[in-house]
Amino acid sequence: MTMWSDLAKVAGWVIVADMFAKILIALSPLPLILASCGTTAAGDSRSASQGQTEGFSSEVLGSFDEPWAAAFAPGTQVLFVTEKGGTIKFRDVRSGRLGTVTGVPKVDYGGQGGLGEIAFLPAEAASTLSRRTIYLTWAEAGSGDTRGAALGKGTLVCEEADSCRIEGFSVIWRQQPKVTGRGHYSHRIAFSPDGKYLFLASGERQKFTPAQDLSVNLGKVLRLNPDGSPAAGNPLAAKGGISAQIWTYGHRNILGLKFDAAGQLWDLEHGPAGGDELNQVKQGQNYGWPLVSDGDHYDGKPIPRHATRPDLAAPAISWNPVIAPGDFIFYSGKMWPEWKGQALIAALGSEGLVRASIDGNKATEQARYPLGKRIREIVEGADGSIYILEDGDGGRLLRLSRK
Repeated sequence: MTMWSDLAKVAGWVIVADMFAKILIALSPLPLILASCGTTAAGDSRSASQGQTEGFSSEVLGSFDEPWAAAFAPGTQVLFVTEKGGTIKFRDVRSGRLGTVTGVPKVDYGGQGGLGEIAFLPAEAASTLSRRTIYLTWAEAGSGDTRGAALGKGTLVCEEADSCRIEGFSVIWRQQPKVTGRGHYSHRIAFSPDGKYLFLASGERQKFTPAQDLSVNLGKVLRLNPDGSPAAGNPLAAKGGISAQIWTYGHRNILGLKFDAAGQLWDLEHGPAGGDELNQVKQGQNYGWPLVSDGDHYDGKPIPRHATRPDLAAPAISWNPVIAPGDFIFYSGKMWPEWKGQALIAALGSEGLVRASIDGNKATEQARYPLGKRIREIVEGADGSIYILEDGDGGRLLRLSRK
């Protein structure tokens, strides 16, 4: 669309160019998603606005204050959303019911830090919320000017229509050591398909070298038991201590951690100035940061490329320029069968969605769908519709479905 508009302005034919652009989009087998035409609902208003995008139907379900993560309570249509400042809200996407959650831990808010991931045990699916286990991650203050990510577990109790509370909440894991700065917490959660293990992303906190240090848990993907203890059979289990948590290492800042339909774990992580990555996460492998990258340092200093170190795990795909991912899903194919098994990526930098196909341990970008907003989170609904959260103050929750 931008190309057509620019050409039209030069030639003085804006209307004609717009007409031809719409014809091309209509003829495309995978039309671009354009920004929603719906009006933003004020705050968390119960009145959802409807709109149309090219090829998609869009519905605005409310807005949130710096939303970071979202998850449906298994077996329900109630979507819980974390706000970075330290609050949790929920919306029943079927009835429109809204509510808040109390009992949330105190967060160290600032920079990239605050309340992060929210997750539920898949095995606890039920027709009503009632009581269920809840997991949260957040930035936790330490001594002096230090902080680090923490993981906690409690019981979510929902006995009223518009409120829930967390009982018995306790910290079950921490980044070690706590360090200065407010970036690269990562703290994403993925449960193994059999429900036995909790995989946790731990960023390197913008400190570079801890990603290669096997005595700390920064810059790692960890495999834990649901109670936060190291899982038996981890690559460095014999070392004990923090090392026993480690599944893979050499990671920078993981913003997405998901299992595909075949049971393979993948991560999506930010590179430096270039080099965002989608990685197939395999036991014991070193993913190279900060030894290699497909990007360079922000000051322009080059970093050796992945191709120079075949002994290190290379990404399935990398992006340069970056897309700055927020999160991703592997799509079920329920509403768009042609996308079954593909990755749908919420993109902050490229302000939209990115779709990539998977072939073995490689990935190929298939399309981009500009939305004109930084997209922080993406979740799939039970019917295959797609829920996305815009980043920042007043970030809208939108449901995208097929026309």
